Amino acid sequence: MLDQPDVKPGAKLLAELPTRLHHHAFVVKDQEVNRHFFEDILGMPLVATWCERAYHSDFGREFDYCHTFYALADGGALAFFQFADNDIYEKAKAILPPGGGWWHIALKASQKSFDELLARVKAHGIQHRVTDHGYCVSLYVTSPDGLRVEFTVDAADVERINAIRRADAHSELTRWLSGDRHINNDIRPH
Repeated sequence: MLDQPDVKPGAKLLAELPTRLHHHAFVVKDQEVNRHFFEDILGMPLVATWCERAYHSDFGREFDYCHTFYALADGGALAFFQFADNDIYEKAKAILPPGGGWWHIALKASQKSFDELLARVKAHGIQHRVTDHGYCVSLYVTSPDGLRVEFTVDAADVERINAIRRADAHSELTRWLSGDRHINNDIRPH
């Protein structure tokens, strides 16, 4: 449960926040290549496959697709679409900047899971990066279709760190927007 955040005066927040990520969906070219990466290499189990036909106004017609889900421990999932029609795929796939840009999804992991994931990507020769942000350590990998996935392990004192950032979230944003660009992450290793 989150502590009460620093709320902007006059802001009307939801009475009850969403409880968790249900799923994050991404379009892929080949479900089997994607399954191999997420299930065989990363070890995230395929838990549902839905084969469907739908009409969508974006495409102006019916189309067939396969929608797969890979489990997260909290009941959420990473989900992937593959379309039977290559024209639909081309219209629906994520348009990522060169190199994938900074767009990504981040998933919290225990230290045990993080260590296992790191060992798995190394064993399979998967390009990866590990970054210590101070408040968490992150492992970054990219799926065959360009989805950048970050697995994070929180710092041991994450609750203390989070309390500091909750208390000054609005004042720090205001400071940044006013042009004061000094760094406030003094716990990140340099």
